[in-house]
Amino acid sequence: MIDKLSWISVYPEIILLTMACVIALVDLGVHSPRRTVTYLLTLLTLAVVAALQASYASGGATVYGFGNMVVSDQMGNWLKCFATVAVMVTLVYGRPYAADRGMLRGGELFSLSMFALLGMFVMIAGNNFLVIYLGLELLTLASYALVALRRDNATATEAAMKYFVLGALASGFLLYGLSMMYGATGSLDVNTVFKAINSGQVKHQVLVFGLVFVVAGLAFKLGVVPFHMWIPDVYQGAPTAITLMIGGAPKLAAFGIVIRLLVEGMLPLAIDWQQMLMLLSVASLLIGNLAAIAQTNLKRMLAFSTISHMGFVLLGLMSGVVNGNINSAANAYSSSMFYVVTYVLTTLASFGVILLLAREGFESEEIADFAGLNQRSPLYAAVMATCLFSLAGIPPMVGFYAKLSVLQALVASGQVFHIGLAVFAVMMSLIGAFYYLRVVKVMYFDQPITASAVSAPLDVRAVLSINGALVLFIGLVPGSLMTLCANAVVQMLGT
Repeated sequence: MIDKLSWISVYPEIILLTMACVIALVDLGVHSPRRTVTYLLTLLTLAVVAALQASYASGGATVYGFGNMVVSDQMGNWLKCFATVAVMVTLVYGRPYAADRGMLRGGELFSLSMFALLGMFVMIAGNNFLVIYLGLELLTLASYALVALRRDNATATEAAMKYFVLGALASGFLLYGLSMMYGATGSLDVNTVFKAINSGQVKHQVLVFGLVFVVAGLAFKLGVVPFHMWIPDVYQGAPTAITLMIGGAPKLAAFGIVIRLLVEGMLPLAIDWQQMLMLLSVASLLIGNLAAIAQTNLKRMLAFSTISHMGFVLLGLMSGVVNGNINSAANAYSSSMFYVVTYVLTTLASFGVILLLAREGFESEEIADFAGLNQRSPLYAAVMATCLFSLAGIPPMVGFYAKLSVLQALVASGQVFHIGLAVFAVMMSLIGAFYYLRVVKVMYFDQPITASAVSAPLDVRAVLSINGALVLFIGLVPGSLMTLCANAVVQMLGT
């Protein structure tokens, strides 16, 4: 008999699944080329789901449901809430672009986006290896279809094939690692696995062998070196609206499953997986920033910058346990959560401007396409500059505080090696500042290629302005969001 609490813990998922099916059916009767009814129904559903998640998160309760297979806690609910808002914003920015390129002949963009979001929800809520894996597959299968949505575009089809092949390989890594963990501990339940590892009764070599494959699978989903090969090709090849769908909300879900698997399930093995994350983060910071300098395509440049930002996230995750002591874990993991949330916020606005400048038959994805943007549209140039300053980590933008919080977590551990890593991360950020500021220079000091003004629908203009303002505002007063992340992580560690 399934108790009432189990149903309560998955109400948002039930609403999302039901409405995704309803919207797919309703769309069959919609003949508007811009799919207005489908679009408004989707946004309304997502707004309701986001509000429900926020109310759950504010309540602060931790609920385990369906025989401990799912968990509804503060951290998970906030991540789901932010992911839902990110998908809403992506659809607002992406609809005009998709309509111009024949991607709205059916309502697949909206229904697939909702199924991808449902996959993220299941990943974040999973308290069982199989549930987490099912969520991951739902997200990735929907993402493959979204990348290939422009059926007549060879570049998008090629990107979808690369994503599919490498994604299948990564899923195999993760599944093999989880099966090794199951074989060693005799359970698929995250909490039971934690207790089995903590008991010291399981052979350490078997656990580490499985852990290597788990970390490899997770590294692919985060897009860190050396599992980053798909990121530049898929970011550049996919339609820009879908690039934002892949590069935004799923990062929150990836962070969620890293916490569920490595922290909640395998914290006693922290000394092993922290070393792996350290190597991944150093390689990502180095290769991500150096490769981004050589790019002339803005989407490809942002793809390499994503790799370096995920390296920063891993720096926070690898500094939580020091010599077996978990006193600094809450500070370290909350700094990583803050970094991921603010990174997604900034990414939404930066890709929003790229989508805004794209016209029918013109993608506006080369850095040269942004020449003289300030003369054509001071507002959009200011939003883009704000995002680039934030990504570079320049105060008072929110990206500066995100980097600072991770560096503080590293230094607070008191380890000489961690302090050395913090210095290395700062040096890499200085390199990163070059390629971000180059785009700002092009926008403000180069002559515009075209004199035509930039026009956009009212909803896009409004959301983009709010998005850009939040990047600056949260940078000026980061305390509330930092406290929210800290409370969520403390509660997660407490249970």
